[in-house]
Amino acid sequence: MSRHPVASARHRRLVLAGAFAGGILVLALVAFASLAIGTRSLSLAEVWGALTSPDGGTASHIVLDLRLPRLVLGLMAGAALGITGAVLQAVTRNPIADPGILGINAGAAVAVVAAITFLGVRDPAGFVWFAFGGAALAAFVVFAVGSSGRDGSTPVKLALTGAAVTAFLTPLTTLMLIGQDTTISAYRSWSVGSLSGRDLGMAAQLWPFLLIGLVLAALLGRRLNLLALGDDVARSLGVRVGTTRVLAAAAVIVLAGTATSLVGPIALVGLVVPHVARPLAGGDARWVLALSAIFGPVLLLAADVIGRVVVAPAELEAGIVAAIIGAPVLIAIVRRTKGASA
Repeated sequence: MSRHPVASARHRRLVLAGAFAGGILVLALVAFASLAIGTRSLSLAEVWGALTSPDGGTASHIVLDLRLPRLVLGLMAGAALGITGAVLQAVTRNPIADPGILGINAGAAVAVVAAITFLGVRDPAGFVWFAFGGAALAAFVVFAVGSSGRDGSTPVKLALTGAAVTAFLTPLTTLMLIGQDTTISAYRSWSVGSLSGRDLGMAAQLWPFLLIGLVLAALLGRRLNLLALGDDVARSLGVRVGTTRVLAAAAVIVLAGTATSLVGPIALVGLVVPHVARPLAGGDARWVLALSAIFGPVLLLAADVIGRVVVAPAELEAGIVAAIIGAPVLIAIVRRTKGASA
């Protein structure tokens, strides 16, 4: 009997190590697929040659100019969205918390479009600040309205409030684009979430913001574990609950704003990824965050690759494919949550 806890801990470490290694392997395979698969598919040798010995030929152009930026942006935005969902779900104890569902992405998007349309901001390092402001304002409205009333906040109430905020902001974005013929074509692709049409310059300007968000989220790991025990228990164990929620809000705003600036308002990646990571992590928020940083890019890059082939030679945006994947998961979670509360 005395060896049972030791054996259990060893088994858990093996599961975590296997999940992490497996996630890295799958991410590497999806990353290769992102470079190799498209209107013209390339072999492993062609991809490797383009990366290591570019010769200015067709393969080098496809890999370096078209697909490598999509890969880098998918890695950055996927990690940001996955961790954002994990932090939101942990700090709110809401299984359907997601920056897309809660209107945070829509707030960031409308602020970016306003900055571009009315202020002429074109530099990503400039409009990312508007994304942060829009995300913060939308989050404040959703949580203020969704937490009001005698019952307080519930998963479904927050989701409905987020849907209402998104429904209000989306037409505003469209109205701002009326008469903007030079930008509306690019916006159509960006508005549903896409990795195409960007370059590595955007990633180079926005990676510091991503790093700040990742560091903030990493600092929250232990606090989120204690917060899961309830606010009173967390306080008794030395956690400053208010400070933790402020840090969590800052991490969510920075990560969601950065992801939206990079690839547009992609929904449901932040919903699905933590639900895949949590059983593997045994509920440990630190490992949920680490695995979400891997599984987020896996899902987003896989959605991008699928979008290239399902309607070839045309292309389906990654945000649409991610929504198709995530919608059944959302329905299943809502049904399970209602059943548990009945």
